[in-house]
Amino acid sequence: MSLLKEIKRRRTFGIISHPDAGKTTLTEKLLLFGGAIQEAGAVKSNKIKKGATSDFMEIERQRGISVATSVLAFEYEGIKINILDTPGHKDFAEDTFRTLTAVDSVIVVIDVAKGVEEQTEKLVEVCRMRNIPMIIFINKMDREGKDAFELLDEIEQKLNLRVTPLSFPIGMGYDFKGIYNVWEKNVNLFSGDSRKNIEETIEIEDVSSPELEKLIGDKAAKTLRDELELVYEVYPDFDREEYLEGKLQPVFFGSALNNFGVRELLDCFVEIAPTPRPKESSTRLVKPDEKEFSGFVFKIHANMDPKHRDRLAFVKIVSGTFERNSPYLHVRNGKKLKFSSPNAFFAEKKQIVDVSYPGDIVGLHDTGNFKIGDTLTEGEEMQYKGVPSFSPEHFKYINNADPMKSKQLEKGIDQLMDEGVAQLFTLELNGRKAIGTVGALQFEVIQYRLEHEYGAKCSYENLNVHKACWVEPKDPKSEEFAEFERVKAKFLAKDKRGQLVFFADSAFTLQMTQSKYPNVKLHFVSEFEKAER
Repeated sequence: MSLLKEIKRRRTFGIISHPDAGKTTLTEKLLLFGGAIQEAGAVKSNKIKKGATSDFMEIERQRGISVATSVLAFEYEGIKINILDTPGHKDFAEDTFRTLTAVDSVIVVIDVAKGVEEQTEKLVEVCRMRNIPMIIFINKMDREGKDAFELLDEIEQKLNLRVTPLSFPIGMGYDFKGIYNVWEKNVNLFSGDSRKNIEETIEIEDVSSPELEKLIGDKAAKTLRDELELVYEVYPDFDREEYLEGKLQPVFFGSALNNFGVRELLDCFVEIAPTPRPKESSTRLVKPDEKEFSGFVFKIHANMDPKHRDRLAFVKIVSGTFERNSPYLHVRNGKKLKFSSPNAFFAEKKQIVDVSYPGDIVGLHDTGNFKIGDTLTEGEEMQYKGVPSFSPEHFKYINNADPMKSKQLEKGIDQLMDEGVAQLFTLELNGRKAIGTVGALQFEVIQYRLEHEYGAKCSYENLNVHKACWVEPKDPKSEEFAEFERVKAKFLAKDKRGQLVFFADSAFTLQMTQSKYPNVKLHFVSEFEKAER
């Protein structure tokens, strides 16, 4: 029975948003409430030595952005919470998409002044496709921004969501007085003092009581009553089933930097968010409460600790219990592996754990066995689906800038590609290596990390490619495919798994190729493989 009990007390979620909406700040404040950290690093100011607890790579500290997804866990009122803080920067969207395969629900952070931004739209679309339950947190209420109703309309229209406010702001910016908590029927007054860790809440059973005037003044009280009346009329009542099916999204207002409205969000989240959910594999649907362990790698991070060249594979546990020193089957390799020091993450600290349960994320030390999407089981032959590689949009040849260090360069590229930072292609014609990324900033990150972590230098050369597509011939022995290979020889490459890839130099070429060779299918996502082997 203890497995069921452990599953019930776990919540694993991701935080997504456009850069600068306050995602990392919110993550820190959640950790603060969980007592996992004592003080929050002022995330905004890059001058502060400490930096945010969840941004650990040097390049992130320099630029003040998160480029790698970090995993943080803490306990709150008996519930074990696993947060996956994702990069908001669009150049790292692929990492975020993969992370979304490992979460059971998400919190979407929206900036009150900027409203719904482009990156948020893309990420929410991925969540909608997978019916992931979402809670929306409208941040920075202590600044001037859009009207609450205008924002709610924008969220409904742009993100195609059905929302219901579970808290509502009293004023905003200069006039921001606090929040009325629709969920718990109380008022939380804003003092503007971010040093106070927890604000006082005042219970108000009935909004029409004269108590409200005493707290916030006549004008604000009248406005709040009118607005709440509108909220109750216009928006549907909260229904947990609908939320869990991804059909209804509760909305909270607050200011993460001032630690305001975060507790309301957390209290409600702990109550309504889903426990670990079942996951589809290549053979069947796997439920968390099954006795046998299974899990999949959704992220690999090299050099977590610059002093020791180590790689960690992040594994999301889907079913059963993961035990230290037990042999598990690496399905793709067909080998059994044992892990003597599996890591769990508590706030900024890594700890070695003996047992982990569904919903947990474990970091396994890896010497090069793992790739993103790999499945571990107690022996069952199955692969978890849904960790795609996307067709890159930026391409460059990679050249060795220091011939004495070719070994280091090769090792560095190899490891960084396994992490999924970018994709490596080897041209069929001359064996030249090219790198494809979803965003241009990744080239900089690769160059920086090769030099600082592997002691290797590289230079880039432009490569004019519009799209890289994975090639799937209907019949590999056909005349048509042989002609395709002959005519397009200059534009063919192999990816890291040895799959054939076609480089199209323009949208027109792509169209012409598809009409000329109808039996050669071109895919934009690598996930079309039969059984992900």
